[in-house]
Amino acid sequence: MADTADVTQAFDIEISTQGTMPGAEDYVRSKLGGLNKYTRRPILHARVRLTRHQDGSPERPVVAQANINVGGRFIRAQVEGDNVREAVDRLEDRLRLQIDRITGKWEAKREQPRPLHRPSFFPRAKEERQIIRRKSYTLATATLDEAVTEMELLDYDFHLFTEKGTGQDCVLYHDDEGYRIAQITPTSPEELAPHTVEVSISPHPAPKLTVDEATERMNMLGVPFLYFVEAESGRGNVLYHRYDGHYGLLTPADA
Repeated sequence: MADTADVTQAFDIEISTQGTMPGAEDYVRSKLGGLNKYTRRPILHARVRLTRHQDGSPERPVVAQANINVGGRFIRAQVEGDNVREAVDRLEDRLRLQIDRITGKWEAKREQPRPLHRPSFFPRAKEERQIIRRKSYTLATATLDEAVTEMELLDYDFHLFTEKGTGQDCVLYHDDEGYRIAQITPTSPEELAPHTVEVSISPHPAPKLTVDEATERMNMLGVPFLYFVEAESGRGNVLYHRYDGHYGLLTPADA
């Protein structure tokens, strides 16, 4: 049986825009309103945010982000484009891929290519950068298979979690070869909980830093994110570069 739903079943799409985008809301509804035909699970709610960089903008100035509740499972996608229509078209393609993942049509593999058209960073001067978003949450204890699934469904470039076999905070991310994890203290593959997805292990322990020191290191290295052990709590944190050129910080809730 095809994994499809009643295409007449409407769902709510909450849309917000930043910057001048005439006709954007109508185009979003026309492109995303039919996503429910790709899944038997009802789409309960969708939230879409469109942002246009105004000055000093990157090559593709429109960023489109969506968070969708599909039968109680949450998926997320973020893309960019030269204009609103291009960004929304790419967003629709990305969301269809995410729906395939939750309907069992996708399997995590090391050969899985990285998504195209990832949002580039606003070229903000180092002295202007601030941590403008701080998110603290209880880290999920998961196997690598579970962590990969979560990272891909939410369309993240990295995922902070507690690895089930070692009990260590670690970060999962993409490198040029596939999936990779960085740990507080590197372990052997045999110490990890059983998993099927191919993941390499960084041999480098996470640096022990204060948040200010981590920010200084990010400014110096220019990397997309930095995994570090917060000096006071001893827990794994991630400082990351936002598309607007500022920083965000992820911390364990019980740190």
